[in-house]
Amino acid sequence: MTLALVLLCIAGLVVLISVGKLNAFAAFLLTAFAAGVLLGMPLAQIPKSVEKGIGDTLGGLVLILCLGAVLGKLLAESGAAQVLAAALMRAFGTRYIQWAMVVTGFVVGIPLYYGVGFVLLVPLIFSIAHRYKLSAIYIGLPMLAALSVTHGFLPPHPSPAALVVQFHANMGLTLLYGLAVAVPTIVVAGPLFARTLKGLAARPLPAFAAAPAPAALAPSTGNSLFTALLPVLLLTLAAGYPFLAGGRLPYQGTVALVGQPSVAMLLAVAYATYSVGLRLGKTMPQLMALYAEAIKDISMILLIIGASGALKQVLTDSGASAEVAALLQHVALPPLLLGWLMAAVLRACVGSATVAGLTTAGLVAPLLLHTPTNPNLMVLAVGAGSLMFSHVNDAGFWMFKEYFNLSVKDTLRSWSVMEALVGLMGLGGVLLLNHLLT
Repeated sequence: MTLALVLLCIAGLVVLISVGKLNAFAAFLLTAFAAGVLLGMPLAQIPKSVEKGIGDTLGGLVLILCLGAVLGKLLAESGAAQVLAAALMRAFGTRYIQWAMVVTGFVVGIPLYYGVGFVLLVPLIFSIAHRYKLSAIYIGLPMLAALSVTHGFLPPHPSPAALVVQFHANMGLTLLYGLAVAVPTIVVAGPLFARTLKGLAARPLPAFAAAPAPAALAPSTGNSLFTALLPVLLLTLAAGYPFLAGGRLPYQGTVALVGQPSVAMLLAVAYATYSVGLRLGKTMPQLMALYAEAIKDISMILLIIGASGALKQVLTDSGASAEVAALLQHVALPPLLLGWLMAAVLRACVGSATVAGLTTAGLVAPLLLHTPTNPNLMVLAVGAGSLMFSHVNDAGFWMFKEYFNLSVKDTLRSWSVMEALVGLMGLGGVLLLNHLLT
């Protein structure tokens, strides 16, 4: 009976978002209260569980997400991301233009949110396609595959960062494992798959072209690259430092502090404020205005993540999560595969990768307490599942269709298949890593 009620609540959440077109934040809150009532919680306890869930979830994420948004805004407004893209194009040349697109999307996608990276890099795709008489799909899809993978697999992006918190995983190890899974996934879903679409005609709309940042005002290539990758470098250093020289190197405590996600992001933003801000002639009031704009950009993401934590807490406090976990232990599927499948089904229903991943987390988290599943790999499994089945209820689907001026059929043939390949390759990589680590 408990499982049926949980499934009813999830179905209600899906209906509210996909059919009722209700904002995911409001849908999560309504579902959390409804779940508390249906699962027999004392009525006075439900608001307390909702508040605790929001607080616990956002407590470890607010700094990471807000600072990440500020860093992305600084890189975008300073022209640093465009500088990186142009430098990579010069380095790779026209013969390896697809690989230049992949590396550009990957480098830019690590610090930027998907939507920002998409809008920033699409004009570059169109200009290159025009200059070299190439299909915009052929050179653009590899870049967007890289953006999608960084969004779904790699912290500090919202969904994987939230999953790290909910599964009590290690941010640095998750990032390292995520990089190992991301590379082959991008190769297959990007350049290799795009080669099958050379004949797919795309007619990008001129209205979507954006004016590049003035070259004289942009930062140098080295400065742009270091600033963009600084959070990743700090997290990677902290993850690998204890293993160097048998853990006998000095300053272990300092490196551990610097490698905390919130500290790494704070240091990166502080450096970016100088390197692509003050150093280039921007005033502090101008930079603080960018800070404010960046926080506004992700305010709804924060609310949705917090509300997803409310539903998770209600399921936990009511005892439903423990009962569902006990039932799922008897399902003839490995936990990693089960987490991937749940996220994939929810993605198909809801459309949002973030919502699918966060909803799955509330149901799968108890399994980690009863099985020897690696929590870092579970983050990646759920992330991979949350990228499956992108279709007409996904905002990314329509962004791709409209920017590239494609029919729905051709968008399904290109974008939707690419996302499915990302999800399947991600699952394969997670299962292979799990085999190697156990």
